[in-house]
Amino acid sequence: MTTNYLEQLRKERLLPLYTTTDMSLVEKAEEILVNNGLSFIEVTYRSEFAGATIKQLSESGKLIVGAGTVTDVETAKDAIDNGATFIVMPGFSSEVVQYCQERNVPVYPGVATPTEIIAAKNEGLDTVKFFPADVYGGLKAIKALSGPFYDISFIPTGGVNADNYLEFLDVEAIVAVGGSFILSESVIAKDNGETANKQLADLVAKLK
Repeated sequence: MTTNYLEQLRKERLLPLYTTTDMSLVEKAEEILVNNGLSFIEVTYRSEFAGATIKQLSESGKLIVGAGTVTDVETAKDAIDNGATFIVMPGFSSEVVQYCQERNVPVYPGVATPTEIIAAKNEGLDTVKFFPADVYGGLKAIKALSGPFYDISFIPTGGVNADNYLEFLDVEAIVAVGGSFILSESVIAKDNGETANKQLADLVAKLK
């Protein structure tokens, strides 16, 4: 995710986390995001279909495709080889960060403490994932951390949902919020995306 990507994400405010268990629904997921004016998807490595999903969406070219739940270099390599243009991690690993940087692929490690934020800064990063947001203090924590770390931007996930996402997005230090509440395969599967599309349209409408 280049600086331009980040500017675009800051405008859209939503980073959908998508876990694939049924490849036949991937195209519908893409269609729903595009129809609602969203450009990003973070495909999580929480199933065996992550690489194939990234490859399909990358080849389609309709979305900016990233990989999530990346915890080691092997997974980062698989994601990048399949076309991921940014990497999101649940925790911090300098090895993974440096691997991505060597390949000019933006990387957003997960942090929850001042020490982890400093480690990210030491790798030259200025945008991090805050995870799991609800466990590590949520909005109060982010507001407190953005004092000493005024030059760091956050993408919180974990506990962010349809009821509280607007509160998170009111904080200047937050680029966007992530979560499966934005788009879920299980909701798509219920009625071929009708409910999922309506729910996403509602989320997007409240941003305006």
